[in-house]
Amino acid sequence: MSAGQRTPGLSAAPGPVRRPDRDADAIVIGAGHSGLATAALLQRAGLRVVVLEREAIAAKWRSRYERLHLHTHRLFSMLPGLRVARSNGSWISRDGMVDYLESYARHHDTDVRCGVTVTRIDRDGQDWQVQADSGTSRAPFVVLATGFNNVGRMPDWPGIDTFTGELAHATEYRNFEPFVERDVLVVGIGNTGAEIAQDLAERGARRVRIAVRTPPHVLPRNIGPLPIQATTILAHRLPIAVIDPVTSLISRLTIGDLSQHGLPTPSEGVFARHAREVDYVPLLDIGFVHELKVGRIEVVAAVERLDGPDVILAGGEAITPDAVIVATGYHRGLETLIGHLGVLDGRGAPAITRGGYAHPGAPGLHFVGFTNPTNGAVWEHAFEARRAARVIARARRAGLNA
Repeated sequence: MSAGQRTPGLSAAPGPVRRPDRDADAIVIGAGHSGLATAALLQRAGLRVVVLEREAIAAKWRSRYERLHLHTHRLFSMLPGLRVARSNGSWISRDGMVDYLESYARHHDTDVRCGVTVTRIDRDGQDWQVQADSGTSRAPFVVLATGFNNVGRMPDWPGIDTFTGELAHATEYRNFEPFVERDVLVVGIGNTGAEIAQDLAERGARRVRIAVRTPPHVLPRNIGPLPIQATTILAHRLPIAVIDPVTSLISRLTIGDLSQHGLPTPSEGVFARHAREVDYVPLLDIGFVHELKVGRIEVVAAVERLDGPDVILAGGEAITPDAVIVATGYHRGLETLIGHLGVLDGRGAPAITRGGYAHPGAPGLHFVGFTNPTNGAVWEHAFEARRAARVIARARRAGLNA
């Protein structure tokens, strides 16, 4: 889809009279699940909305590894106004999510303009000015929805420029095929790193090791037909002192003690750690633990530095893998867009209030989809979209930024 091209769909209902110098009532940046949900809800409230997207609808989903399925159940992974088809099964695939988001944009007749790279956002009187490679747009409300996993983060290891093996971020991993009969080190034991290690171990890598700095909590994705997500959704209504012992018991009964395999049980509970490290989520097991127990995945210490063909681990051990796949997380990548506005915290994340996912010092600028919640990203971000849309619609009715 070319820059400025509108996603086809049904005709939108006419809205109120609008100032001719504005391009829209609200500009949403990002056409992933967060941006599309927010746009649909704003349209429902009577606002004229434009979505600007650098690549294509669901671009981040398209770029993930082929075997990806959501770890959240289909019933908890849909956006306001359109159900996910039962044919997607309980756990939606990567391609199923792409199809759903494309259908969602068509269903809501969302004005998505793909191929537009936004470069900077500035305040201009009562409006926000959005600069892009295709030109400048103005609106009283802007919603940033580019996501918490926008840019892959590579560690700044000493000697990284000297490494002679293959080095790639997890965002570049598509499938096991380039790694058959090769020795691979995966760095990072979040859900992405664990699933990539599992894919390699199941599908023919000669040796798979995973470098771990801090052992994670490990929970089953589901217990029979019951998704563990139901427990984590409930957990948000209960004190940490209540829910952490429950999740620890679930892990002990379903996963067991992995200490002999290099993953001792953390002493701190899941939700206590999440309260301390807001981007932390537990590892949901879909087969990684089996590969670990049968020895096809080996846990090693964290990477300290690289040296030519060698990877030097904490403690001084040197190993020589053919390839290193880095799964150590992401940057939100907001600094060039809004770093000058003083609305980011020390992690580069929006310093926002939960009430409307907005910064009090930047009226009309809202953020949706920058959290990494324990109860499922699509589920939580849909709620964020609802809250932000309510706040924006209320402000518009009150004449603020109008």
